[in-house]
Amino acid sequence: MSFPSKLSAWIASCALIGTVGLGHAHAAEDSLYDLQPCPDSLAVEGGAKADKTWDLTLSPFTHHWHSSSEHKPVKLVALDRHVSGGRFCGLALFTNSFGQPSAYGYVGQQWNNILGNPQLFTKVSAGFIYGYRGKHKDAIGFNSAGIAPAIIPSLGYAFNPKESAQAFLLGTAGVTFAYVRSF
Repeated sequence: MSFPSKLSAWIASCALIGTVGLGHAHAAEDSLYDLQPCPDSLAVEGGAKADKTWDLTLSPFTHHWHSSSEHKPVKLVALDRHVSGGRFCGLALFTNSFGQPSAYGYVGQQWNNILGNPQLFTKVSAGFIYGYRGKHKDAIGFNSAGIAPAIIPSLGYAFNPKESAQAFLLGTAGVTFAYVRSF
């Protein structure tokens, strides 16, 4: 089974789990809610407690500013862990614009109540992307051995406390649209 097929199967499994009630699971000792992959230094000491623990992000579509016959559909699944002070860390697995298996490990900050709207929020993440190799290594700046730094801002709208939609700005490449399930 090729990587895109495995990724598609994994995305479908995560979506199914999220819709069947993972968001309604009860925390128990040593559960997923207790898992903390973020470095302790990321949390803001005395900062507001996170109103959610995890975000599962699924993206079936990316719009490229400049279309190319080499572009392939981008599929993404990400998991973010929230800590105090509006901060988070996460890992995204995706197929890049050229169909190459890729990953993005990051830390970030979320700001809520944008323009006085309690449903509108923005995020920015910074980390490293792996996956742009071979003839596509120059498609992303500062790429060395397939690894490049990245800063990705996003704008989101919360439909309710558990579900939101986000648009991630990918610099001069395009924009990714995503569904997010919080739990």
